[in-house]
Amino acid sequence: MSQTRDRGGIHDRTRIDLDDPIEVQDWIEEFGVPEARLREAVAAVGTDAEAVREYLAAHAA
Repeated sequence: MSQTRDRGGIHDRTRIDLDDPIEVQDWIEEFGVPEARLREAVAAVGTDAEAVREYLAAHAA
């Protein structure tokens, strides 16, 4: 499992936890999208980070 230590906690970098505000901020910075877009992608394809990345690439605004 791919994990990183960020801001004092360990985050699974393969899954997106929308209930963790710090993690949400990390992902919107990584993907370069607003929070609403991240939430839309997770709603469409689930919490798998690679699936979200592919969704965002395929549905670029």
